[in-house]
Amino acid sequence: MKSLLRVFALATIAVASALFSLSASAATTLRIATWLAPTHPMNAEVLPTWAQWVEEATEGRVEVKLEYDLGHPRSYFDLVEDGVADAGWSLHAYVPGRFVLTELSEMPMTDATAEGTSVAYWRINEQYLAKAGEHEGITLLGLFTEGAAALQLRRPVETLDDLKGLKIRAPGGIASQIGHELGVTNVSAPAPKVYELLQQGVVDGVMISPMTQKSLRLNEVINQMISVPGGVFRGSFSFFAGEDFLDGLSARDRNAILSVSGEKFSAMAGKVWEQANIDGFAVASESGVTYTEADQATPIYQTMDRITSEVRSDWVKKATSRGVDGQKVLDEYLALATGYTSETSE
Repeated sequence: MKSLLRVFALATIAVASALFSLSASAATTLRIATWLAPTHPMNAEVLPTWAQWVEEATEGRVEVKLEYDLGHPRSYFDLVEDGVADAGWSLHAYVPGRFVLTELSEMPMTDATAEGTSVAYWRINEQYLAKAGEHEGITLLGLFTEGAAALQLRRPVETLDDLKGLKIRAPGGIASQIGHELGVTNVSAPAPKVYELLQQGVVDGVMISPMTQKSLRLNEVINQMISVPGGVFRGSFSFFAGEDFLDGLSARDRNAILSVSGEKFSAMAGKVWEQANIDGFAVASESGVTYTEADQATPIYQTMDRITSEVRSDWVKKATSRGVDGQKVLDEYLALATGYTSETSE
């Protein structure tokens, strides 16, 4: 009798184990194509936070995995659309021509936090920009910006004339337009290449956010940072998933993922990137990198103020040509971004 009971107990354990294994193996893996170092705030904080939200919202039925180095980040839109990865994120300026309306969030001299610009960006896109179809083929999970960017230089300059002819890495979009107006020679390169370009003297400087003083170790190769209130521009990013991947999920899990995305993700990402700017400033200060935010009496401020007016006017015209009331949208975006506080996001 004891022998039969023992056999029955072992059989019960085996069945339970098999059911547990079956349940565990049933979890769907959502593969996010990502870039930059694992220690970068996007990979160390933003995506892991969202992954936790997803796993909790789906009660463990969907788990998230980061996959690195799948190519130039400009290719990530196609990689996700083609199903090579289930989700990804990238900088809009890396794909010139496809993304025009997204330049709204790149505007210089937008005196707001990255959380504020990111939330405003998401809301304005949902209300006005999405209908233009610039993200066709993928499903947006979030839109966000970096903190106010600066002009970072290997060697200090004293006047605007000192900038003319310098080789400055710009990601494209509004940044390249500003570089042209400043008289510099724009050099296109993805962020992961910036340190190497500076170290080897291929470029004299970069237009990028101060967070890179820490996240890309630019404090080792930069001597001076110059900016204006609201920044010389802001990088515009999107986080997105493949439509086929989402369609392959149950309605319950698809809705759960979307419930922790959108504005919720955008606000979180912007907040993390804003803090990363603060951390970057601290590293720059400790490393002896000088930082100057030009005031209204300075030529750099006055020049950037003029350029900002031109950039905004140009965007309004481009938006209008795509069926969007450009001036109305620009005004609403700036009001939302500059008036935003975390409390208003609730």
